[in-house]
Amino acid sequence: MNQKLIKTLGLWVGLMIFSGSPAYAVEKRCGWIDNPTPANWFLTDRNNTWTISAQGGYQAKGMDKIPDVTTGQFIKTNGNYGYACGCMNVTTDKRKKRIIQIQSFTQLKLNQCRTDRSLPPR
Repeated sequence: MNQKLIKTLGLWVGLMIFSGSPAYAVEKRCGWIDNPTPANWFLTDRNNTWTISAQGGYQAKGMDKIPDVTTGQFIKTNGNYGYACGCMNVTTDKRKKRIIQIQSFTQLKLNQCRTDRSLPPR
């Protein structure tokens, strides 16, 4: 009987440990890719504005997956900084509204974001 109790307690402890850890799944998110100033990157999709990186602070893993977006359709708003349209396969922290890791990035034509009514207009 003691063995059974120990196994049951062990199972409960294990479940409590794992249930306290957030589970991250890769999601495809599409929208405006903003790089307004050096090292500041954001993705605004239909759900949120997600922080990708903040100068001198947070940076998502996989930033190297984002190519030079200025070589595609890109609108300059501040010197060489501005915005583009794109899709990313990412993991997110919904509570902190952060992208944790970038798996892939595809730049899209600006018109794709402009005509998407779920995105804020630009």
